[in-house]
Amino acid sequence: MKDGTSVWLPCHRHQIPGLPDGFSYSYWDGTGPLPGDPADVRFLVGIPAPGAERVLGPVLPRMHNLEVLQLLSSGYDHMLPLLGTMPPGTRLTTGRGVHREATAELAVTLLLALCRGLDQFAAHQARGKWKAEFRPTLAGKRVLVIGYGAVGAAVAARLGAFRCEAVLVAGTARTTPAGRVHGAAELPALLPTVDAVVLCAPLTDRTRGMFDADALALLKDGALLVNVARGELVDTRAVVREVRAGRLRVALDVTDPEPLPSGHPLWNLPGALITPHVAAFTDAFAPMTADFLRRQLDRYQRGEELHNVVLTTTGAEAGEQAA
Repeated sequence: MKDGTSVWLPCHRHQIPGLPDGFSYSYWDGTGPLPGDPADVRFLVGIPAPGAERVLGPVLPRMHNLEVLQLLSSGYDHMLPLLGTMPPGTRLTTGRGVHREATAELAVTLLLALCRGLDQFAAHQARGKWKAEFRPTLAGKRVLVIGYGAVGAAVAARLGAFRCEAVLVAGTARTTPAGRVHGAAELPALLPTVDAVVLCAPLTDRTRGMFDADALALLKDGALLVNVARGELVDTRAVVREVRAGRLRVALDVTDPEPLPSGHPLWNLPGALITPHVAAFTDAFAPMTADFLRRQLDRYQRGEELHNVVLTTTGAEAGEQAA
C-alpha cells in the first residue's frame, strides 16, 4: 500500500487512536464540504446514520479509484442500488459483529418487556392507575431465533440465562457447537410450536416479507414477535391486524416504513412496543467501531483479506441498473 493513500473517515483521526501510519486521513461525516478530491479516495468509511445512501449517492460516482467501501452497519441492502456507481473491483464490507452485543441486549430487553407486560404497566403509570396483572415468564418458553449470525448467536446465549429453549434458524440447516440450527424451509413446522420469535436475519430476496400474513397465522395465540433486523422482513399490515385482534404482541426496533410516520397505527396500538432503530446506539458504539476500524485498516495496509467482505463489484451492476 502506497504512503499517502487517501482514507475518508466519518470521525476525526484522533478519535481512533492507533490507526496505522502511512495513510492520508480525512474527516467527512456527510454534512459539510468534501475534504478533498473524491477521485483520490481509496478507502471510504460509510456514514453511520440512517439515510447514508442518500448522502453517498452523489459522491460515489466521483470516486473513480475507490477500493473499499466500509459500512459500519451489519446490513448492506440499502447500498445495493449504488453498486453500479462504484468502480469494478470495489470491495463492500460491513460492520458485522461490531454491534452484536448491543443489538442482542435490546432484543432480549424487548422480549422481556413484552413477556412481563412492561408496555402495559407504563400505560397504567401514565394514567396514574395501580393495576396488578398476572403475567407469564420466559422460563420454560420456546423462543425461535431467526438468523443465526453474530447477533442471533448472542441472543441465543442470553436466553439461556432465562431458562428458555432457544430454537435456532438460518438459511440452511447445520450443526454447531451451540446445537442444531434448522433451515428456513422448516419454518412452517416450527412456528406453531414456539412461544416467541426474535428476528435477527439480514434482508435479502429470500427473507424480504418472510413474516407475511400466512407465517404470522401459524403462530400460537398470545405469541410474541421481536424484530431487531429489518422492517421489511415483516408484513406491517398483517402485523397490525394480528395485534389489533389481540392474538399477537410485538416489539419492533425496525419498521416498514421507516421512520414510522406520525399517525401510523403502530404508534398507538395496544400490544405493540416501538423503539426507533436504536439497537446499536449505545456508549459501546464508539469504542467497538474504533477497534474494528483499527484492525480493518491494518489488514488493508498489509494487503490481507478484509473482514466481512460481502461482495466485490464487477462493473456489470451499472449495466443492470441501466436496463
